Amino acid sequence: MTATTTEVAQILDTLAAQPEKNALTHQGRSVTAGELRDLTHRLARAMRAQGIDRHHTVTLLSGNLPEAIAARYAANLIGCRINQLYTRLPADTQTTMVRDVETHALIVDPRHADRAAAITAGAPVATVLVLGPAAVGPDLLALAAEQPADPFPCRARPQDVRTIRHSGGTTGHSKGICVGYGQVRRFGPDLPDDPARPPRLLVCTTLAHAAGQLTDKVLRAGGSAVLLDDFEPAAVLGAIERERITDVFLMPPLLYQLMDHPQADRTDTSSLRRLTYGGCQASPARITDAIRRFGPVLVQLYGQHEAGIVSVLDAEDHDPRRPERLRSVGRIAPGYQVAIRDDSGRDLPAGGHGEICVRSDSLMQGYWKQPELTAAVLRDGWLHSGDVGYLDDEGFLYVVDRLKDLINTGGGHVYTSEVEDLLNSHPGVRQSAVFGVPDENHVEHVHAVVVPTPGSRVDAEELRALVRERRGPIHEPSRVTFAEALPLTDAGKPDKKLLRRQAGAA
Repeated sequence: MTATTTEVAQILDTLAAQPEKNALTHQGRSVTAGELRDLTHRLARAMRAQGIDRHHTVTLLSGNLPEAIAARYAANLIGCRINQLYTRLPADTQTTMVRDVETHALIVDPRHADRAAAITAGAPVATVLVLGPAAVGPDLLALAAEQPADPFPCRARPQDVRTIRHSGGTTGHSKGICVGYGQVRRFGPDLPDDPARPPRLLVCTTLAHAAGQLTDKVLRAGGSAVLLDDFEPAAVLGAIERERITDVFLMPPLLYQLMDHPQADRTDTSSLRRLTYGGCQASPARITDAIRRFGPVLVQLYGQHEAGIVSVLDAEDHDPRRPERLRSVGRIAPGYQVAIRDDSGRDLPAGGHGEICVRSDSLMQGYWKQPELTAAVLRDGWLHSGDVGYLDDEGFLYVVDRLKDLINTGGGHVYTSEVEDLLNSHPGVRQSAVFGVPDENHVEHVHAVVVPTPGSRVDAEELRALVRERRGPIHEPSRVTFAEALPLTDAGKPDKKLLRRQAGAA
């Protein structure tokens, strides 16, 4: 593999073409394309001088820093396996992940130095490097400043593992998902090739998730990114207006928070060209509200770390006059095949509910050192996604549940998304999460946690009656509780594992 064939090499070539152009902005600090390119090469040389080499696993523990992006690119040039931690995970979970992927080097944001010390106490690593001064390890930026910025030749090979990305663990133990350097993964549709209007991305969720992939895509297209440390609705709205942002990615719960903020109606968001969302079920009622607020700029992506982006619901398909289409996750992306299969592996016709199975060159290589689990999911070239859905007559894909979230009431199966969509259609409901909780006889009962619309007087019995009358008794929640907000994972998904544990304890 030559340097020109890797995604990072393509990004670095783009950066080199216009070195004076702004590439990244963080807390008012601007990093030009040339500075980012030079820093990447300097970091690669500094890391190599510290003994980091091809086939080593480099784990990043960092917030949304420009230097963290450069460090990831540098590790890519060396040919390392790259693992990036969600910073809000518990220390014991992070420690398990660092140990699981056989981390050789831990690269740390100085703001997370104390956490790095706690992790390495339980999972010792050969090298700890810090993106700035801190007691936990040598200053990698200082080491890089001593190195030349000459291009570092790429050492990666197509068959090498490029990333080990842990699954969110929303339905079970987190798994290390391996993707190779030779695999091409497109994060949604290509960006328009318009040098006069390059994309300007707002990163307001962790770079360890989809925001990192979208940053790569935007930089490769000659665009730039503004990095916020976290998602805060007022700050996001202000940045969109001030920075003339064209692109944002949000999980649906964060999208709802954005459009519900009091400043949303007073903020100029006319610069937005794509407001991309995905990662968990979206409410058609709330997406309709978002279209009315932000205009015809919404794009939904459906995929998994194991597969990449499987389908896209384009902006033109976000039609409030066709609410049933808003339940879809779109048409199958180029390079992918999708089949809906029953328990026996038989392909189902249009409208038939079954497991979503995917075939593509972009599928993962497998789970890190878990061959039996890999074999259970990857069979005959098809990825068995664990999602339940169906295809309609026009080729639009619908996802109705995770197999592990499917509620078996004893009297039948309940798809959580169907109950959530119904609850969310009530004017007194802003958002909901539905999940199953087993009793002492291991029979699951439908539970719902509801975030009410401010000022509404909706009660639990009213919502239970709505579901009972519209969907039938087995769908009716045995318990409805109310909350000011749903707990979210570090990636921004509703944390149903936490809700299930809380309901079980109650």
